[in-house]
Amino acid sequence: MTIEKAMQFVKGNFSYRAKKELGFMGEVWQRGFSDVRIKDEESFSAHQEYIYDNPVRAGLANTPEEYPYGSAYFKKLKRSGAKSPNHRDGWRHE
Repeated sequence: MTIEKAMQFVKGNFSYRAKKELGFMGEVWQRGFSDVRIKDEESFSAHQEYIYDNPVRAGLANTPEEYPYGSAYFKKLKRSGAKSPNHRDGWRHE
């Protein structure tokens, strides 16, 4: 199976369940897909920062750590020793 086909299944299944189980009627995903190869630790860090900054670029927060649904927020909580109130064992498994 190609990565494109796998992503089609993941995105389609999630969208279907969000609409059926949560009643969400908006668009969940942006159109299209592109894959990127992570070559080394520097490349990984650059892509991680890009992902962390998505809520800031979207105008949802002033810093990545302020957005309560993003991985930068949970990383900050974990570093501080706080427990996540939204998860039974304290942390999402990424």
